[in-house]
Amino acid sequence: MKIHLTVGRGDGPTPLAAFDNAMYDAHVGNYNLVHLSSVIPPYSTIEPSPFVGEPKDYGDRLYVVMAHRGETDAGKWAWAGLGWTQEPTTLRGLFVEQTGATEAEVRRNIELTLNSLMDRRPYNYGPIQMEVAGVECKDQPVCVMVIAAYKSLGWH
Repeated sequence: MKIHLTVGRGDGPTPLAAFDNAMYDAHVGNYNLVHLSSVIPPYSTIEPSPFVGEPKDYGDRLYVVMAHRGETDAGKWAWAGLGWTQEPTTLRGLFVEQTGATEAEVRRNIELTLNSLMDRRPYNYGPIQMEVAGVECKDQPVCVMVIAAYKSLGWH
């Protein structure tokens, strides 16, 4: 399975508009997102690229692990990130999502969380990897998101 890793940033007149604009920037704006927990299925590859569907997929379900954060105060930043680890042979693994006011906070919490998850599982995971993104609030609400998109599924 190929899991697409993408980043979106948006602003708008309301926090919800900023969220939607970030979704659109991440190329997932025309899907209904279904949030997954933290497990990466075996033999999955993580590809840093947007999920690209067909126009006929409008409104379909898209299974994702997502970190997102908004900010409404001018001069402040919103940060979001996904961290992951995979076994080198089976490629099964774990995702974690974190958000914060600083990049350092998000990176630190990704490391702490993944180390905790790895400690309780009897697998030999590889090194921690992460994608972290931020956006500064200027004159209207903003949102940043990092998304791991697994698969889309229609309603029929």
